[in-house]
Amino acid sequence: MTKELFDYPKQDASGATCVAQAWAKVPPSLNKDEKHQIIQSIKSALIKQNAVLVAHYYVDGDIQDLAWETGGFVADSLEMAKFGKNHSAQKLIIAGVKFMGESAKILSPEKTVLMPDLDATCSLDLGCPADDFIKFCDAHPDREVVVYANTSAAVKARADWMVTSSCALAIAHHLKEQGKKILWAPDRHLGRYIQDQTGADMLLWEGHCIVHDEFKGIELETLKSKHPDAMILVHPESPAHVVDLADVVGSTSAMIKAVVEGTAKEYIVATDKGILHRMRQLAPEKILIEAPTAGNSATCKSCAHCPWMAMNGLQGILDCLTKQSGEIFIDEDVRIKAKICIEKMLDFTANHPELLAKAQHGFVKHIGAA
Repeated sequence: MTKELFDYPKQDASGATCVAQAWAKVPPSLNKDEKHQIIQSIKSALIKQNAVLVAHYYVDGDIQDLAWETGGFVADSLEMAKFGKNHSAQKLIIAGVKFMGESAKILSPEKTVLMPDLDATCSLDLGCPADDFIKFCDAHPDREVVVYANTSAAVKARADWMVTSSCALAIAHHLKEQGKKILWAPDRHLGRYIQDQTGADMLLWEGHCIVHDEFKGIELETLKSKHPDAMILVHPESPAHVVDLADVVGSTSAMIKAVVEGTAKEYIVATDKGILHRMRQLAPEKILIEAPTAGNSATCKSCAHCPWMAMNGLQGILDCLTKQSGEIFIDEDVRIKAKICIEKMLDFTANHPELLAKAQHGFVKHIGAA
């Protein structure tokens, strides 16, 4: 394992948000006329350039809406890359963070992949530098290397498997059944959750997401006491004391499904608050409550919104189209190696639907249970 390789200034819960920090470049706000003009320009440019906008659930709601309106897509990271690969467009505009753009390029090398801001990254990616990670892997050659999607192309190039939060349990269980020991990176909370659920022998890299790491179990319990009938939805990148309080633990897509299909009236949501935009669109009658990152134990680094996701703006998307800025490039040797672990996951998920369903149905504590 390695020490934490990134650090950001902490602040109290007085009201200032992390997106105001110097390391986040939040686009300036637009008035109604400016926004309308930029959106119209983007729509026109997408058509003229045979381009498509693909966005993550955590980016600004205006960008999500624009993606849907123009024949694009809003999803989690892997589905974004798969959509781009299967779409006829020759230019992909990826609104998210850099590893998402890299994943799109890995799967679609023949296409031009552009991002609104190449500095929009991820604490999990930053906290797992390729050189250090390779040394870590080399020191444990007896382990199957499994990496989360939130990693660089160079890290994926060293891995045996890539996983997402929707298939990690099933793949870890599969490897355990084969007698494999796992080296897991980079999110320690997700790794611990998978280890708990499957009983797999896992060596964990010490990374975390600055958004999910800030959710507080003690404040979540207090909030639940005020909303006793609310269902608690938690992303498994959250700390154990938060996950333990959850009614549903799952990926962004699973959490949206839980709100849409659930019978509860209220839902406490412990993930990036950008997801609430889509939840409200699909289930307008449901009451959505943000899980707390504030309270007596808070450092308020995240305020439940990724500062890098917040760097995606409409002007940045327009710049991609008018200036061809923000293009993703990956060394071909790295791309080919990284593609292997992604395709391995895609093949597994296509060929083991029953195991995926078992892992996801009810998010049971032990995947092997009936």
